[in-house]
Amino acid sequence: MSDKKTILSILESVARLLELKGENPFKIRAYGEAIRVVETAPLSMQELSDAGRLMEIDGIGKALAEKIAEIASTGKLEFYEKLREEFPGSVLELFEIPGLGGKKIKALYGQLKIASVAELESACEDGRVADLAGFGEKTAKNLLAAIALRSKYSGFYRYGEVAGLAEFLLEDLRSCEAVLFAQIAGSFRRRKEVVHDLDIIAATRAPSATIDFFSSLPIVQQILAKGETKSSVILKNGMQCDLRAVSPEEYPFALSYFTGSKEHNVHLRGLFQEKGWSLNEYRISRVEGKGGAENPPEVREEADLYRALGLEYIEPELRENLGEFAAAKEKNLPRLLDVFQLRGVFHVHTTDSDGLNSLEEMVAAAEELGLEYIGISDHSKSSVQANGLSEERLREQMRRVREINEKYTGSIRVFSGVECDILKDGALDYPDDLLAELDFVVASVHSSFSMQEAAMTARVIRAMENPYVTMLGHPTGRLLLSREGYPIDIQAVLEAAARTRTIVELNANPARCDLDWRWWPTAKKLGVRCAINPDAHCVEGLRDLYFGVGIARKGWLEKADVVNSLSEKKVVDALRVKRG
Repeated sequence: MSDKKTILSILESVARLLELKGENPFKIRAYGEAIRVVETAPLSMQELSDAGRLMEIDGIGKALAEKIAEIASTGKLEFYEKLREEFPGSVLELFEIPGLGGKKIKALYGQLKIASVAELESACEDGRVADLAGFGEKTAKNLLAAIALRSKYSGFYRYGEVAGLAEFLLEDLRSCEAVLFAQIAGSFRRRKEVVHDLDIIAATRAPSATIDFFSSLPIVQQILAKGETKSSVILKNGMQCDLRAVSPEEYPFALSYFTGSKEHNVHLRGLFQEKGWSLNEYRISRVEGKGGAENPPEVREEADLYRALGLEYIEPELRENLGEFAAAKEKNLPRLLDVFQLRGVFHVHTTDSDGLNSLEEMVAAAEELGLEYIGISDHSKSSVQANGLSEERLREQMRRVREINEKYTGSIRVFSGVECDILKDGALDYPDDLLAELDFVVASVHSSFSMQEAAMTARVIRAMENPYVTMLGHPTGRLLLSREGYPIDIQAVLEAAARTRTIVELNANPARCDLDWRWWPTAKKLGVRCAINPDAHCVEGLRDLYFGVGIARKGWLEKADVVNSLSEKKVVDALRVKRG
């Protein structure tokens, strides 16, 4: 039996190929509806493999139900295999280039026979794309920049893309009888937003058995190297994973060393050398000939390494050599935020704009997660591509929110909000009298990304000066591994946020993780409050809070720094602080 990810991938590929083929738009749209159903409906794999059960769902006809059931049962779709034969195998990679949609790819393929990223790059460079109707020199230039960015990040993965796979892999490894305990190390353990590979450390008395077990896991696609204590493999998602099998005595040293960062490790080893000790990835020892040096302490766990130096334990997220040693020496490390300390969410979309679930479904999902409140903020009217709300539709949604609050009295509070576009001149998408009727406003940039830094900074600061702007949404507009953030002076923006008492969003969507963790210590010092928002477009998106907490921890944030760690009663005041 297949999994939902496989079903979604095949359905999406079919829709794209049908678009290239010039099929009926209604047929293509039907696949979009099928994708929505698979992604959002609470259906088990058994139910997805039952065509009869699927046909009971509104919008899913017999033909599509049978196709979904075929993929769910077999992991393949004969219709897709035949459709693929009509096109070069590389044509689907064109959809990975930002700025290219189905219509443009169809034009490129139909008129220039471009069927790969390499062919697209060549055609952009020699002027063929610029000469194509509907493209032009600017589009060709932008496509070349997007291709270069894709090449730059080749072999890298967003943390959120691999987190589930990594945890399942670790769980499988821990089921091996020879493994005493195991942990993922490296940048993944430090919660970096982008990771290159996975490093796993396993404590065992039987390293060969552990290596054999790991190398034979179903998730492994290819074995690169296999020794007595180390195995390097390629996982089925294309990512490299290295396992090091060590003794229980070596485990705390290996875990610390392979967690990194390199800069943190260099500093740590230097502190040990000052005491006359030598630290490496497997042990600690006294440096011969170092007069006056004491015998090294016994190390049973990572924390013992820091205790030996008179330091507080430094959490993995902080190990970037950015001040953590000085804070640990002064016993002044932050008590990092925990995901269970979050009480609610803001920046949530519904089917009223471009979400996949209804208002009622999003509220029910938040209640099921045990949250005290949820802030609905669909797109504003200028976001036409996202079905932004007119003033009338926004007021109608506010009315429905009031009805829901009456229904859910004492259970979960729903706040009425909006994600309001910041226009090019810094004005907002709605008049102040309408914004004043809302519980909160997330102001975001969704257009004109190519402005100069000074102009973009002024644009955002002007929006924050509006008393009804509660939060600044995804402050740099970046999309990890696909789009750089727009040019903006973050220092100036944070200073303005402190002055205007505007909350700054930490967008928890793993494609964004924006504002970057490197800026949060500065924001904290300035007194800027953070809101960890999922930017959820479906019920599953609410769980992206987990990734936001990881970035908050890397940014040294504590419970008191995060607005949505407040109770429902206290957060009301926090949302209205700018309004006096």
